[in-house]
Amino acid sequence: MSADEITVRPGEPADLPAVAEVFLASRAGAVPAMPPIVHTPDEVRAYVGTWRLEADERRLWVAEDPDGAVLGFAELKRAWLDDLYVHPDAAGRGIGSTLLDVAKVAQPDGFCLWVFGSNAPARAFYARRGFVELERTDGSGNEEKAPDVKMAWPGADTVAFFRGLIDEVDDSLADLLARRAALTRVVQDVKGTRERDAGREAEIAERMARAAPELGPERLSRIVHAIITESLDAVRPAE
Repeated sequence: MSADEITVRPGEPADLPAVAEVFLASRAGAVPAMPPIVHTPDEVRAYVGTWRLEADERRLWVAEDPDGAVLGFAELKRAWLDDLYVHPDAAGRGIGSTLLDVAKVAQPDGFCLWVFGSNAPARAFYARRGFVELERTDGSGNEEKAPDVKMAWPGADTVAFFRGLIDEVDDSLADLLARRAALTRVVQDVKGTRERDAGREAEIAERMARAAPELGPERLSRIVHAIITESLDAVRPAE
């Protein structure tokens, strides 16, 4: 069966059971490139059955054959491609590419996704289609506890897309820095002194470097020093 014989259409609630089966088959067929799922098949079916299409900004498209069998699906939630899966029996027919093209049309300003670091075929698939790898994690934030990679398709205005991501990070940084300054004030009150602890600052930089290896301990040491210096200055009692 060729890609020309595949129909891609918006998904409906009635498609969710078939979508769950495609997900289960695709994940099972991708091992070991992807780690095994941590939920039972029935748990997956129940979860997919709770999807509220459109109501929670979730958009679903399904690819089906002439007989109406669902062979793949893509699911966007706001500016994130949460899922793109093709049944192993339908692999190699261009279904994944077609679904991804539909998602790009639906979200022309760009979107992000997570892919497991071990999933080299998927990472190459997205890279060939204009996605950029942004960051890597140790997997502590996902259910499988497997290292993953954040990738992004920047859409028509690349600079605007990445500036938007930078703005999100800067907003988070501002919140974290405010919290850091507040904690610095409390610690100074408890300690009763403004003396710096060079050993502890070095430990902080080393710990942060494990989470941000691209920056490394030397750069992070300078960043930590600046943060603590400015936090101390911000909480200094007015004279």
